[in-house]
Amino acid sequence: MRTLKIEPLTKEAFAPFGDVIETDGSDHFMINNGSTMRFHRLATVETAEPDDKAIISIFRADALDMPLTVRMLERHPLGSQAFIPLLGNPFLIVVAPLGDVPVSGLARAFVTNGRQGINYHRGVWHHPVLTIEKRDDFLVVDRSGTGNNCDEHFFKEDECLILAPHQ
Repeated sequence: MRTLKIEPLTKEAFAPFGDVIETDGSDHFMINNGSTMRFHRLATVETAEPDDKAIISIFRADALDMPLTVRMLERHPLGSQAFIPLLGNPFLIVVAPLGDVPVSGLARAFVTNGRQGINYHRGVWHHPVLTIEKRDDFLVVDRSGTGNNCDEHFFKEDECLILAPHQ
């Protein structure tokens, strides 16, 4: 099993997997008669079918025991999925490139700074939400519609990964 190196989340490093949602370095302009700065189009919501709807939910996540053996990744083939932290806490991300199945040898891990959200592009393999705190809340923007929008892939034992943020 390979231990994932946890990288700081940056737009450049995460670009193959999706968007980093943050104000730092983002396009912005003033609105509301100059009283509000709009950070514009930080991510694009992707849906597959004309009848699909973009929806907003809140996920309340409980921390998993660390170090974590990553045994599975999931993907959403019919739409993107964004996670925006509501409580300002850093969280962990595990991703693998697009493909019919995830390749564990190409998986990467990131940690946010607590002020960053992420938007997984449609079809990107990722681990379900990974909070560092005992419990954390996330605003989630994803897709509602017909069809199966969650594929799961379970790794063979020798393909599993180790995520150890405290080492």
